[in-house]
Amino acid sequence: MKLFKKILVANRGEIAIRVMRTAKEMGIRTVAIYSEVDADSFHVKVADESYCIGIESLAETYLNIEKIIKIALKAGCEAIHPGYGFLAENPEFVNACESSGIIFIGPSGKVIALMGNKIEARSFIRSINIPLIEGAVGKDTESLIKAGKKISFPLLLKAAAGGGGKGMRIVRDEKQLREGLESTAREAEKYFGDGTVYIEKYLDESRHIEFQVLGDNFGNAIHVFERECSIQRRYQKIIEESPSVTLSPKIREKMGETAVKICKKTGYNNAGTIEFLVDKNLNFFFLEMNTRIQVEHPVTELTTGLDLVKEQILISAGNPLRYKQKDIAQKGHAIEARIYAEDPSNSFLPSPGKMTFYKEPAGKNTRVDTAVKEAAEIKSLYDPMISKLIVYGNNRNEAIGKLESALSEYVIHGIQTNIEFLIGVLQHEKYRNNQISTLFCSEKSSAIIDSIKRKKHKLALFVPVLVFAAYILHKKKSDHFSFDMEKQFIWNYIGYWRNIIKIPVQVNGEEKEVNVYYNKNGEFITELEEREYLVKSNRISNGEIDIYINNKPVHAFISKKSIFHYYITYQGNIFEIIRRDYLQDDMDTRSFEEDFGDGSGVLISPMPGKVIKINTKKGAKISKGAVVMIIEAMKMENNIIAGKDGVISKINVTSGQMVEGGASLGLIE
Repeated sequence: MKLFKKILVANRGEIAIRVMRTAKEMGIRTVAIYSEVDADSFHVKVADESYCIGIESLAETYLNIEKIIKIALKAGCEAIHPGYGFLAENPEFVNACESSGIIFIGPSGKVIALMGNKIEARSFIRSINIPLIEGAVGKDTESLIKAGKKISFPLLLKAAAGGGGKGMRIVRDEKQLREGLESTAREAEKYFGDGTVYIEKYLDESRHIEFQVLGDNFGNAIHVFERECSIQRRYQKIIEESPSVTLSPKIREKMGETAVKICKKTGYNNAGTIEFLVDKNLNFFFLEMNTRIQVEHPVTELTTGLDLVKEQILISAGNPLRYKQKDIAQKGHAIEARIYAEDPSNSFLPSPGKMTFYKEPAGKNTRVDTAVKEAAEIKSLYDPMISKLIVYGNNRNEAIGKLESALSEYVIHGIQTNIEFLIGVLQHEKYRNNQISTLFCSEKSSAIIDSIKRKKHKLALFVPVLVFAAYILHKKKSDHFSFDMEKQFIWNYIGYWRNIIKIPVQVNGEEKEVNVYYNKNGEFITELEEREYLVKSNRISNGEIDIYINNKPVHAFISKKSIFHYYITYQGNIFEIIRRDYLQDDMDTRSFEEDFGDGSGVLISPMPGKVIKINTKKGAKISKGAVVMIIEAMKMENNIIAGKDGVISKINVTSGQMVEGGASLGLIE
């Protein structure tokens, strides 16, 4: 068996670590590249060697072919693994590797040029009589608008040379089409180096089902069965599972044969994915081919027993496929949930920032692929995915239950995440009954978010309030509670000298006040909303807290964002606690008092990011709902919308400027 001695991983985050771990198991040394802002990232620590490749911009770092090749040669690497995203589907990168005597761990540049580009792929697929959806492609906006009207709305726009949902958007009329084409072209150019846009007819109520394929350099090709990827938000997958319970054995066999046919006709020679749209009658249409390893590949690994990254490396090293189609079988059921730094209640906008607490779930048949191992900062420069949580069960119901339990044990404080939303999806009757489509999130998100709020209210807010009271009273007695910054609290000036301690707090926006009475045994009695509770602390350590409330055990997690702002997780639900017993003269409370909702003339950046376009100027008239400017953060464009009719009286930023979350961008009067 042929093997490499050393490879460079031209990526970052969890996929870089994923590749490195398999390489090390195979006895292969690994080399990491990193931008300056990634210097403390975990993938740098996992690698045997690491090299800084630039400051921060993608063009200088992870998309800079010349620099990457130079480092690979300097480090003595025989091969480069691209992971997914960045240069993974760039034929120029493959050609540069080959010209430098380095093996690209992936398909040939010729195959990527054919199948990685949606235009070439469609032309080829049509020639081998595989059904596809009507579409068009190009860089000229006017031509695409004409083509789009001919195809008929709704339309799906996407980067012709990319994937992963970047730049994708649905448009339902001509007005949306023009703006959407411009945004998609910008994102395509930035993230894939090619501004070509592909448009296709959008099928409502379709399912997204893909087949994993493997091909070698000897003409062999197999499929490794399918993944159901219909649960998507912002046109990007968030829950994937294998097998798909949608498919009948006959349709599964036919789709698998079609996927293998495509591989053999193209001479495909590595891991890849054939993606299909499937309508409600189980008619399937070729959507695209991803000529790389997929984010969701772990569900295939858990249900087939293959290490797909290992197969990639062996194929690229010159070995024939180790398996025939008859050797591959599905067993059990696996589901993957992508954990994102985003706010589902705010259109899933990215939520970069610094964590205050991080704890992964663990257990049999539970896998976490991540580059985060402790509370860390999620930077706005990159994709907002924190990790992938994958579980395996004997059947779908068992896997759903296992994933729901694991998600409830996944604790992240300090930033918004989609964990509660994912639990809500798993608990939804339509999901459990497999009555889903690619529209599931757009149709059900509001109901799921409302359900989360009702569930928290039903849990009773007295629990997190009493957990918080137990925590701060424990800290007050602890030898470690001596921070100078705690002087802002009234009780630290006058002492807890009264028989009754009153602790006013705000929990999830609701004002509460708890009265605390000590008793002889060191326990304390509390009064909250005219009800008494006996509270006894059992264990408070490293962010975990165990107490008894009226002799019933409560397990929770707590962390501190600031001296008056805390997070508590209880039964998988996160509660924000803000202390109200501080001296207001010493505090800047603006972040809690200002309301920049609809109707406000203040334009605020929802997150840290970069101003990439300003659509107006000072003195211009503006209408409510108009896009004033666009902020880019975490590979996503976010429109800053006018909250009212008026005149632009201030523009506080310029195009290309980096801004912080909450920054004032301008004013409408």
